[in-house]
Amino acid sequence: MSAIGDSTPAPHPPPPGGRRKRELTLSDPAWLIATWFGAGLLPWAPGTWGSLAALPFAWAIAWAGGAPALAVAASVLFFVGWWAAEGVERASGIADDGAIVIDEVVGQWLTLAAVPLDPRAYLLGFLLFRLFDIVKPWPVRWADRRIAGGLGVMADDVLAALYAASALLLLRLLGRLFLG
Repeated sequence: MSAIGDSTPAPHPPPPGGRRKRELTLSDPAWLIATWFGAGLLPWAPGTWGSLAALPFAWAIAWAGGAPALAVAASVLFFVGWWAAEGVERASGIADDGAIVIDEVVGQWLTLAAVPLDPRAYLLGFLLFRLFDIVKPWPVRWADRRIAGGLGVMADDVLAALYAASALLLLRLLGRLFLG
């Protein structure tokens, strides 16, 4: 239902617990980036959709320029995401709207910069990043609760990525996963 009550579908689902102070559409650059081209608007677990949507981009960047290019792209996207998340929060009046998944994209890319361009490594990187992003060990949970605005949206996912990348590097070091 749209805001005016007819049967026209809204451009995106309403956030849990309320309405946005201003409806946003994908023609708004901040909303387009914050939702990672609409991936965050998919139903159920938008963070997982955002992480999944990050994978083909990560693969293409890593294929073209290796892990350093992926790390640089994630760093640049961090600042773009900070801007987009801040703009969406200001426009919508909702702090850390669930549809904002640019933070998952950055976290996923940082995680994947620690592994070779291999489907198994990317699958494990995806799973580990989602695990640490959901469980939120210290200081991930602290950042999620204490840092406000666009920076806060981005910071906890970067910290979760550091956990996931560290776990991947440790597994690689131990030689249990990537034989050959």
